[in-house]
Amino acid sequence: QVHLVESGGGLVQAGGSLRLSCAASGNTGNINRMGWYRQPPGKQRELVATTTTTDGSTNYAGSVKGRFTISRDKAKNTVTLQMNSLKPEDTADYYCNAEYVFLGIRSDYWGQGTQVTVSS
Repeated sequence: QVHLVESGGGLVQAGGSLRLSCAASGNTGNINRMGWYRQPPGKQRELVATTTTTDGSTNYAGSVKGRFTISRDKAKNTVTLQMNSLKPEDTADYYCNAEYVFLGIRSDYWGQGTQVTVSS
């Protein structure tokens, strides 16, 4: 079992910055990848950025590439999403995700979500 606690988020004007953090606890040894997803109002959840726990390689959605940066602290089991040059279309509920793999079986764990609102 993995427990994820998110912090950060809030209201910001377009062009501003926000920082989201996610701390994992529990059986973190088998976490393969951590990342952030978001769900804009009335839309489906979508990938924002992920990073692997092995070599730190990253993956970004095209819409955030160059503006958002995901980073991890393996020792603290935390992952951070630095969001710069925010746009109104970045408004969404943001969810931390941990991809857990044990004996070849993958499980996904999710945080409770944190709201990001970007005003124009």
